[in-house]
Amino acid sequence: MSRRPPNRTSFRPKARRTRSGLRRHVFDSRARRGLEAVFWILLLLAVGIGAQGALAGLPKLADLVTPTGVLEAQASAEWKDYVSLPLVHAPAAEAAVLPVPAATVDAKPAAVKTAELPAPAMQPPAAAKTKTPVIALVIDDMGGDAVQNRRAIALPREVSLSFLPYPADTPRLAREARDAGHQILVHVPMEAAKDRDGSLKTGLWRNLPVEENLRRLDWALSRVEGYAGINNHEGSVFTADRSALVPVAEALYGRGVFFLDSRTTPLSQVVPVARAFGVPSADRDVFLDDDQASPAVAKQLRELERVAREQGVAIAIGHPHAATLDLVTRWCAELKGYRLVPVSDAIRMKTELDVGVEIAQRE
Repeated sequence: MSRRPPNRTSFRPKARRTRSGLRRHVFDSRARRGLEAVFWILLLLAVGIGAQGALAGLPKLADLVTPTGVLEAQASAEWKDYVSLPLVHAPAAEAAVLPVPAATVDAKPAAVKTAELPAPAMQPPAAAKTKTPVIALVIDDMGGDAVQNRRAIALPREVSLSFLPYPADTPRLAREARDAGHQILVHVPMEAAKDRDGSLKTGLWRNLPVEENLRRLDWALSRVEGYAGINNHEGSVFTADRSALVPVAEALYGRGVFFLDSRTTPLSQVVPVARAFGVPSADRDVFLDDDQASPAVAKQLRELERVAREQGVAIAIGHPHAATLDLVTRWCAELKGYRLVPVSDAIRMKTELDVGVEIAQRE
């Protein structure tokens, strides 16, 4: 007849024992009962003194009064003829199902966690690792004036360049910029309060069907080869509308690119919506040339440096105007005490500072 396996909860295997073995068994049983009594006495005392600490320390207390070797020896002696089962420390298992005392429901849970749990091993954000302030500079409205565009392309390769989709020379100039080592963006037109120069007629508008806006976005992206992200051209109305931004963010996530918020309105929702869809995003800090006069541009470059010193990282947007390019060319050549980076790096660093966690870079 086949031998039925024992029911662990109700069956205890019998074994022949010698007289000395019987004495050793009686001694082990008494010792075990003594250890169990010590365990429960210590537990009750610990709970009386401080219930939170008692529960947190149950596994260590169990190891102290019921050494692993004793339990393993007992399990081996009792079950070696039947089946090998993983050993579970009984006190630790009981601790897992004990009801949580009222004392653990504290008005300051964060303090309890800090005291009882080790701090997770976490690398500080990249922006916090360096004491050198970081600056990203974007020249947008590219694609029109080829002469001034090529002056922008001659800037250090760390300067990012953003191209409007509709100028006829955009595809060719964007390829030149990419070949020179610049990070390339698409400067996507979006609805503003006023279309001052007709540049928004091919852009994204709130009153258009979602399918039409996505078709226009696809067309704009198709005009710039090798782009790494986008930023909005105008867009003070469109970027303030969460529902209008959602399909755009969703489409960008599928392409694996970033969305720099040009921040043409303080009501912009670009960053929270983009990040909610997993699209890297941050906003610019300084416009260099709303006033194109040289003293005004120089003042904004000093403001850019100040923001970078205070925040650790700053993003500026300028345009391919003669005065701007004159000053930016000189500024880049004389830059000391700051690190110039492509805008995607600055977006990642600003995000790290916002959320307090280092973010892996995309390959």
